[in-house]
Amino acid sequence: MESWHRNRLSAEQAGFVEHRFPGVRLLRDLSWNLVDTAVLEVEHGGCRYVVKAAGPANHHIGREIDAHESFAGIWASTDRAPSLVTANRSLNLLVTEYLDGSLVQGGAAEYAPDTYLQAGQLLRVFHAQAVRVDPRYEEAATAKSMAWLDKPHRIEEAAANKARCILAAYRPEPVEAVPTHGDWQPRNWLMSGTELRIIDFGRFEFRPSISDFCRLAAQQWRSGPELEDAFFEGYGSDPREGRLWNITMLREAVSTAAWAFQIGDPEFEEQGHRMLRNALAHY
Repeated sequence: MESWHRNRLSAEQAGFVEHRFPGVRLLRDLSWNLVDTAVLEVEHGGCRYVVKAAGPANHHIGREIDAHESFAGIWASTDRAPSLVTANRSLNLLVTEYLDGSLVQGGAAEYAPDTYLQAGQLLRVFHAQAVRVDPRYEEAATAKSMAWLDKPHRIEEAAANKARCILAAYRPEPVEAVPTHGDWQPRNWLMSGTELRIIDFGRFEFRPSISDFCRLAAQQWRSGPELEDAFFEGYGSDPREGRLWNITMLREAVSTAAWAFQIGDPEFEEQGHRMLRNALAHY
């Protein structure tokens, strides 16, 4: 008989889940199938859970565990994010409670101003939990972006050269870093009734707060300025400042175009190229 996890987990990962949830039953495979992360909706004892696991080289599960064990609790305590049930760092696996809701991406809520009002309110609370001055973040982020340009990509040579010059000339300064979600966009939001809920903390990290605005600025806000207005109404202010925002968007564009090419996601890659054209226009 085919195993409940359908070979999406290693034998050790499956054994860990089976020990914790005897008789566990697979309901749905929710994996994106772009990277090696498995996302499985399962049932045990009349309750639903989400199992997330990946191979040993994948660092996103560790980040997600970090988030759940620290700052995500402020949302989980009010059912605005899933609660962590168990985790095993050595196996690169975690299990959370299943959170009801429909994915915002592709639904009516994706272009509803109230969605963004709530997104701003939730993010403000998340960011406000801690702040630290990081003297090395900008240097590391810029070096990482330069490294993406040294990897295989389909960025036009002229654009790549201009990006290199801008990044090389950039003089990093200490920045205030806060806990960030890292992939703040409708594909990681659920709508339950009229309540917005948050999933997927695989890119959690301390960064400048504005880094959580990049996805929205490159996507939904382009065609919906009223969504941007609603978001910052909920957030309370617009902290974007020209120099830091421009370099942040440039770095995000480079990494998006190069990473999407490497994993074979042409739609996301095209978004990265568009982001890069827009970012370079500011220089």
